[in-house]
Amino acid sequence: MHTVHNARVQMVATALNNLGVGAIMAGIVGPLVNGNLADLAHITLWLILGGDLLALAQTTLGGLRS
Repeated sequence: MHTVHNARVQMVATALNNLGVGAIMAGIVGPLVNGNLADLAHITLWLILGGDLLALAQTTLGGLRS
């Protein structure tokens, strides 16, 4: 039963990781495409959101069972 639990935990961690990477990319690529690099508040918020999601993904992996 641990195998099923671990697979589910890994899937959740992967989803959170992908969302985090997507948020970071949105914070970097979006302003570059729009030419709006002066809006540092929004860029910073996207980067913080992405970092938090990546950290949450790492924390989620702590729930793996041996």
